[in-house]
Parts: sequence; structure tokens; C-alpha cells
Amino acid sequence: MKRLRPKSAKNFILDNTALMAPPHVPEVLLHLADEAHDLWLRTEEELAEIGLPPPFWAFAWAGGQGLARYVLDHPGTVRGKRVLDFASGSGLVAIAAMKAGASQVIAADIDPFCETAIAINLEANGVDAQFLGTDCVGTDDGWDVVLAGDVFYDKAFADRLLPWFGSLRARGAEILVGDPGRAYLPKTGLQSLAVYQVPVTRVLEDAEVKRTTVWRLA
Repeated sequence: MKRLRPKSAKNFILDNTALMAPPHVPEVLLHLADEAHDLWLRTEEELAEIGLPPPFWAFAWAGGQGLARYVLDHPGTVRGKRVLDFASGSGLVAIAAMKAGASQVIAADIDPFCETAIAINLEANGVDAQFLGTDCVGTDDGWDVVLAGDVFYDKAFADRLLPWFGSLRARGAEILVGDPGRAYLPKTGLQSLAVYQVPVTRVLEDAEVKRTTVWRLA
């Protein structure tokens, strides 16, 4: 199965998105789908043959918006620290961490399309971060802070994440999770730091506003 080359990927992103600020994080500009349903269907139906997964990078999900909002409002969380933005998607949280003064940010996502999407969004915001395109679950590069938005949507994935997050926390890393009530969010071991009412796209969610909590792994 062939894959879009970086130039083609960039052209696809620019052709199918508009540069805008997510409603809950106006300090950040992202190339987002303004016709969410059309882009989703187009990617699923018309572009499956070239290996494109669903374009999670094209939307500002509630968990990421909440987490980015918290980081910008509490810059001490990341200032001067090495930060991993896990399952980065559009790069929203990574950009917020850089704007809040992180010394280094690694935006990690296994979707190869995200590398181009994040690069475009970093440029739009005048900040720099590294991209990690490998599955980093179970690894430890000494990050001070791990930020993860909307990651507890799948049981098998959640079962992989929890031991990893626990081991990172045990050696001193801060683990912050942005979550709008996904099904597999742990029921224990989390401390609520902030709650936001985040506007989202009804086509992708079950409501126009999602109550989103930023949790700290205790």
C-alpha cells in the first residue's frame, strides 16, 4: 500500500483545512477541517487506497483542548521542562507546551500523516518541537512531563497505557491527561486539576459541548 509523500500530504492538508483557532484555545492556530464530516468521509472512502487513516489530526478534540488550556493557564507545569505530548494528533498540546515555556517538546504519534500536519501547525505558531513517529508506549526517554489528550477511548490501548504511565510516574514524571469522559478512563488513581466546558463538533461527538477534565496521575 502506497503512502502520500510529504509534499502530497502537505497539499492535502492545505486543500482540506482552514487555519483557525480552536474555540477553547484561541492562542493557538491550527489547520483544521471546517467541514468535518466531508473530510472524514473523503479520507475514509476516497483515500483508503493510499493508506490514509482517519484524519484525527484535522480536529481539535475535547481532551486536547482542555489539556492545552490548562498548560497555557498554568505554565509552571511545563516551563523549563522536557515534555512528551503523547498521541499528539494536530500538535495542539505540543504547541501549547512550547508557548508556555517548555525547554523541549516531543510530539509523538504513530499516524505518519501527523508528522506533516504537526510541522505545518508548528510553523503557523512560530514554535518548534520534535516529532516522534514510533510507538513509544513502554519506553522512557527521561521526560519530565507527559501530556496525553483523549487516549482512553479503547480498552486494549488503555490496558497498555496504564502500566506505562504508572512506571513513569513512579520515577518522578508528571502525567497529565485531558479527558471528556471516554469509556476507559481509570476510575481510581487520578486527581482532578481542572474542569472545562469545551465546544466540539457534533458530527464527531455526541454533544456540542463536552465536559472535559484535566487529570493528574496520583
